[in-house]
Amino acid sequence: MSGSLDYRAAGVDIEAAEEAKERYRRLVESTRTTGAVGAFGSFGGLFRAPAGERPLLVASADGVGTKIKVAIESGRHDTIGHCLVNHCVNDILAQGAVPLFFLDYVAFGVLEPAVAEAVVTGIAAGCRENACALIGGETAEMPGLYTPPDYDLAGFIVGSVEESATLGPDRVRVGDAIIALASTGLHTNGYSLARRIVGERMGLGVHDPFPGEDGATVADVLLRVHRSYLSILRGHLSRIHALAHITGGGIPGNLNRALPPGCDAVVNAATWEVPNVFRQLQRAGAVPLAECFRAFNMGVGLMVVLPAAHADEVIASARAAGVAAWRAGDVVAGEGRVQLDGV
Repeated sequence: MSGSLDYRAAGVDIEAAEEAKERYRRLVESTRTTGAVGAFGSFGGLFRAPAGERPLLVASADGVGTKIKVAIESGRHDTIGHCLVNHCVNDILAQGAVPLFFLDYVAFGVLEPAVAEAVVTGIAAGCRENACALIGGETAEMPGLYTPPDYDLAGFIVGSVEESATLGPDRVRVGDAIIALASTGLHTNGYSLARRIVGERMGLGVHDPFPGEDGATVADVLLRVHRSYLSILRGHLSRIHALAHITGGGIPGNLNRALPPGCDAVVNAATWEVPNVFRQLQRAGAVPLAECFRAFNMGVGLMVVLPAAHADEVIASARAAGVAAWRAGDVVAGEGRVQLDGV
């Protein structure tokens, strides 16, 4: 075999990368905040250091798991990035931090500029919702590693919190109340199990109606945007002791991270009705209830631990924002464990 080779022949299209970058420009610029410095297209993103007496930077990185397969199979790419941002925002919110800036990473086997633009459209929407500047990222084309139409997505967030205001287990006390804030659905965890149940046990494709969802398709239900709780809780952070973002591991595997060694969390699962999507998955997959509570959030996206005297304030704020909230349990003396009653 002879003849000259170029990058395109090796599977990398530089022109497509340039087109994607130009499609990003208006999206990135729509997320600018007062802390963002510099113009689009620089080698690194610039952001002013946060003001404060003893500000701490809080950073996190995450993905959206196999939820991305639902986006690919349905051809709906404009919300998965929004899920990514909101997930990362909730993660740093658990330490009392508010977001400053965000970076993204999107990797394709074959770069499709329109798909890349749709993904970043969602990322930009999440950044605008949370007043978080999108200051940089990477779009990679890696033939041979990803098989088209597959791609992967990751996000990196940096926020800040005053050192004296950091939330966590050291603030939690016996007698604290535990408030549950409703999720919008699966959020971004449990999709490997959910997709298998939907495809193999329920025999449904992404465009088929999902049972009990008033005509909503499988894609409609499984692609619901992961909820951000920042706007609800921002004004209450000084009264909160700890937060638990309910992701992989469910309530037992995340609420325990908010507990000190001398305290247990007693959560009463009878305080809320598990949403239809989880009941359908449990029934079709014959999944034991305890396993459901480990694999899925079961309708609870975030748990708030705070003095009982302030519980009603947080519940009222959530409900005013259209988010269901309720008192789900209490902190008692113990050994740092979660007691999930009724499961």
